[in-house]
Amino acid sequence: MSSDVTNGDGEPREDDTDATASSTESRAELARVYALLLARAGETQVELRLDATRRACELLGDIHAAAPTITVTGTNGKTSTARMIDSLITAHELRVGRFTSPHLHSVTERISVDGAPVSVETFVRIHDEIAPYLDIVDAQLESEGRPKLTYFEALTVLAFAVFADAPVDVVVTEVGMGGQWDSTNVADAQVCVFTKIGLDHQAFLGDTIEEIAATKAGVLDRSVDPSPAPEPVAVTAVQDEEAQIVLEAEADRREVELVTEERDFRLLDRRRAVDGQLITVQGRRDVYADVFVPLHGIHQAHNAAVAVMAVETFLGAEDRPLDQETVAEGLARVTSPGRAELVRTGPSVVVDGAHNPDAAHVLAETLDEAFDFDYVVVVLAMLADKDIHGVLEELHRSADVFVVSETLSARALSAETLAEAAREWVDEDSVIVAADLNAALMKAIDLANGVAAKSPGILVTGSLYTVAEARLLLGKGEDQ
Repeated sequence: MSSDVTNGDGEPREDDTDATASSTESRAELARVYALLLARAGETQVELRLDATRRACELLGDIHAAAPTITVTGTNGKTSTARMIDSLITAHELRVGRFTSPHLHSVTERISVDGAPVSVETFVRIHDEIAPYLDIVDAQLESEGRPKLTYFEALTVLAFAVFADAPVDVVVTEVGMGGQWDSTNVADAQVCVFTKIGLDHQAFLGDTIEEIAATKAGVLDRSVDPSPAPEPVAVTAVQDEEAQIVLEAEADRREVELVTEERDFRLLDRRRAVDGQLITVQGRRDVYADVFVPLHGIHQAHNAAVAVMAVETFLGAEDRPLDQETVAEGLARVTSPGRAELVRTGPSVVVDGAHNPDAAHVLAETLDEAFDFDYVVVVLAMLADKDIHGVLEELHRSADVFVVSETLSARALSAETLAEAAREWVDEDSVIVAADLNAALMKAIDLANGVAAKSPGILVTGSLYTVAEARLLLGKGEDQ
């Protein structure tokens, strides 16, 4: 086996040495670029504007209009739905660029071409090429007494630049926050997708479902003149009544067609299958029957139905519409890391980035349906600005014991504060505090291995920061 890694004299082969040096150099270059991005105002320092991102995109040759766009907004399910749309269009033999957030392990995950994170070399090259233009816009903004481009605004421009450079046939963007003033909204989407809308980011979006829905409906606005998509179509998942009323009113005001789940398309059937589920979707053009989706939970079945409808709508004007074979091929390839993902067995460890009550409710249902655990250790670490008790209310019935800890984020809720909150929902003896996530995982594994249960399981949740750290600790790394 040593011949695989040495030259026979115990020394690395020359090509291995070169590859290692190249990899080290690439990591260093990525670290340099990422540091420049992080030096900008962070993702929680939101600027309610579009003109700054638009200036940069226009300076770079209208890169935000270089390819037709599908935009995905909502509160929960955005990333999974965007990944499904990407996979379906790729199966249709079109080249797709996808921009999603946040990332789990590397910032390059946010910008995907051909279904995979863009290479480090491309990420660095494109950033360095557009940096002078970002500097021009920064200088203009500062001369007006306004903040420079934020981290997310710069990253959005970088994504559109990568897609224009590739080039891609279709762009799929996931809104970072809201919709109306989110930097992704500089692109006039041909299809605007709304996943389930709930309460989150209230400090920016409003305290009611109605306010949040109105802000998200801003993706229907046209920002480019003349617009490459002057007559968009909106596709929406099943919404609470308050959100649906707002979306219908906002679509009507803009004279935009609203295609609604249960009214215009629907999930007809779903059955549990090994490593996923079989679904049947009624679209407007066809019925897509017994399609395998390698993800767990009824929410992912509904996400798939929305994705199918979005792609069917997008391809509606083509000579070759969406068909059963394409849907089957596209959905079978879908992955969604960090969403009800089984990352280890013996004992089983499931990770999920649920960080608000709606997502926690769906997670609890998925855990009960898809995994046959008869004893559950919940490892929980959250951010301080989230609805802690709302999440605990949804998860406490699923947990035999909580092991609470804290993430590495500067916004992390302390383990002691989280433990205090958890004790309001379960017995004090059912809450264990761990200093860090590594200690929390070790304790959870000990508990699962030591209990007299036929099928113990561990659930790690509370934040995508929590999930990212847990995946690394459990050896999953950056396999997307």
